[in-house]
Amino acid sequence: MKATCVGGSKLPDEKHSSTIHVLACATAQSCLTLGDPMDCGPPGSSVHGIFQGEDSLRILVPTEGESLPLMDINTCETEAPELWDYVFVVDRRTQRNPGQVQRQRQFLEELENQGFRYKAMEDQEKEFFGIRADNRMFDRYWRLTETEDTVPRGELSRPTSIRATNRIRIVDFVLNSKMAAGDTLQDLVKDGVFEAGFPLHKGEEHLKKKWARWRSMFQRQPISDIRDYFGEKVALYFAWLGWYTYMLVPAAVIGLIVFLSGFSQFEASQISKEICKAHDIYMCPRGDHNRRFQRLSDTCAYAKLTHLFDNEGTVLFAIFMALWATVFLELWKRERARVVLQWELYGWDEDQEEMALGLISCPDHQPQLHQHSYLRSTVILLLSLLMICLMIGMAHVLVVYRVLAAALFNSALPFLGEQVTTAVVVSGALVHYVIILIMTKINKYVALKLCDFEKPRTFSERESKFTIKFFTLQFFAHFSSLIYIAFILGRINGHPGKTVRLAGLWKLEECHLSGCMMDLFVQMAIIMGLKQTLSNCVEYLKPWLAHKCRSLRAPSQDPELGHWQRNYRLNPVYTFSLFNEFMEMMIQYGFTTIFVAAFPLAPLLALFSNLVEIRLDAIKMVRLQRRLVPRKAKDIGTWLQVLEIIGVLAVIANGMVIAFTSEFIPRVVYKYRYGPCRRGAQSEVDCFTGYVNHSLSVFYTKDFQDPAKIEGWENVTECRYRDYFSAQDSNFSEQQWFLLAIRLAFLILFEHVALCIKLIAAWFVPDVPQSVKNEVLKKKYQRLEEKSCSPKSTDV
Repeated sequence: MKATCVGGSKLPDEKHSSTIHVLACATAQSCLTLGDPMDCGPPGSSVHGIFQGEDSLRILVPTEGESLPLMDINTCETEAPELWDYVFVVDRRTQRNPGQVQRQRQFLEELENQGFRYKAMEDQEKEFFGIRADNRMFDRYWRLTETEDTVPRGELSRPTSIRATNRIRIVDFVLNSKMAAGDTLQDLVKDGVFEAGFPLHKGEEHLKKKWARWRSMFQRQPISDIRDYFGEKVALYFAWLGWYTYMLVPAAVIGLIVFLSGFSQFEASQISKEICKAHDIYMCPRGDHNRRFQRLSDTCAYAKLTHLFDNEGTVLFAIFMALWATVFLELWKRERARVVLQWELYGWDEDQEEMALGLISCPDHQPQLHQHSYLRSTVILLLSLLMICLMIGMAHVLVVYRVLAAALFNSALPFLGEQVTTAVVVSGALVHYVIILIMTKINKYVALKLCDFEKPRTFSERESKFTIKFFTLQFFAHFSSLIYIAFILGRINGHPGKTVRLAGLWKLEECHLSGCMMDLFVQMAIIMGLKQTLSNCVEYLKPWLAHKCRSLRAPSQDPELGHWQRNYRLNPVYTFSLFNEFMEMMIQYGFTTIFVAAFPLAPLLALFSNLVEIRLDAIKMVRLQRRLVPRKAKDIGTWLQVLEIIGVLAVIANGMVIAFTSEFIPRVVYKYRYGPCRRGAQSEVDCFTGYVNHSLSVFYTKDFQDPAKIEGWENVTECRYRDYFSAQDSNFSEQQWFLLAIRLAFLILFEHVALCIKLIAAWFVPDVPQSVKNEVLKKKYQRLEEKSCSPKSTDV
């Protein structure tokens, strides 16, 4: 069998003045088989072609001192169609605008000047341009980014191919860099010159069968395959999410045990027994919607339910979660180190990568220097504080809603009766959820504008600054109402006979008769439940329905055009598509840790949600969305600092919930100072006997401003309310001041103990495994040993 050289071209060798001839070889009927060599090189060089099977694999062996660029692994012209790096889509209606057509042609011509080739195809409505970059671009990238870590001495100094993820990433960077006319692909898409531009899905069938399907929910994720297709950043996201889900198992189990332990005392709790038997204790009216006295025994069921999550196990569980958060982060750092070492990115430098891509895009590229403006930083700080005040103001909007809703429900829905408070709490949580959805869009817009004003140096720096600003705003949007319920609700509304009113008309709401922990529990359960169920349903159904609607029309019969059309009809992706997934998980992590003392079932709910979230995100990325542009990374970036901040906030918030919202401290103080066991345990009496009567203040009904408006006032001489006030002058009693001192002392002690445990755990568990350190050390030693043995390093 004989091969024929049908064409050749000369590519300049950037290291030497000589040229290297690249030959396109083909046969009349089939490609040469393995072992059919052919001398195709120029005189004086030793270049040999070896061809295998249907694909012509050319191996070039340079002479000493020569450097060969990356070569195509060519195929016969009659075989599979050419692979394209990117596809542009043009709406044919824009072709009527001469200015749009001119900018389109100019952009394509500039791409040709940079070594790109393109192919145009069209259907009835759209015109498609397939874009492919010249391999010399990737050869230059390899030379700019090669390090001694990736190139062992004595081996071939050029790889025979480039990873598909690197290829797409480089092409995307070049396309979105300023051209001679000052346009980028993003600018042209924004102006309507191109309708869209995206890399193609190719070779994703393996991920569809192994990963992106619901039946694989309990199977191990193929992180290496995800990295090979979507790049390191997406792979690290799924590796972190999988590790987070795995670590939630012990937290969920212990949280469930703490919650269920309350059932063991459901009927045995002395406090619940006293409440259920308190038929002669009347509670003061709590609002304008309830103008009658209520027996304390009517709250029997709520008292038992509250004890499910407000018991002694809550304190231990809160300390455990502080330790869990630290151990989770430390173990993730170790797992990340192993993965990054396996990917040969342990010593990868992000700044060097960005500068290399800039030089590929423009040979005259200059790095952007670090700059800082105190004026700009001050403006950004003030604007951020203004937005935070707005987020806090949204909590006041919720306060106003709950006050007005209580009055409205009482007049318009009289059948609710004593359940008006519960209805207000539930509807308030729903309103807060709607506010969160609205403020998320506003917060994202504001955070982007603040980032643009700050003028970050690189894309990675812009992403980092955006992360900090957006998460800060989102944190206050999600947790402002929880902070209000946990630490403010019921503490600023005065007392019977002297209440604080909104605009002098409506009385501020109070906590449930069973305590504010019930309100906090309901608020967290509703918001977290909706975030993990309704949001996930919308997150999946919206792109699924959109894709189904786009796919109603059959693709072209041409295989290549049909492939482009199917990719175009997938849902578009954006720069921060992966960022949105991270943000969703960070907010969930906050719910799981920050107020876990009031909602011990949060880790269990998060565990179930994450099992669904992993497959949902996989299906979206592989089946429903266009291909994400791969990004190189060796960690999850700023999100790691966000996780550490959440861990510290969790210690502070849980300590405050236990100290000021829970009944834990008042119960302990009563047991050891005022109760029957203050001088030692007594077997014949429960230590909490008399606690309910002790914890309720007395108010004489004759002191009401208008007692005649209260139903049954003539039969009741005194009513009770939660707190420690003096019955004579309605000022704080001695017990209140003593209890406040104990609360503060407990808060300080709890936070210091929990933070010390976190620090000890962080010290005890190294961030990087010793095996990873030893492997890096061995590689460094091998390089030094090879240098010391090299002939060039010996003295002549």
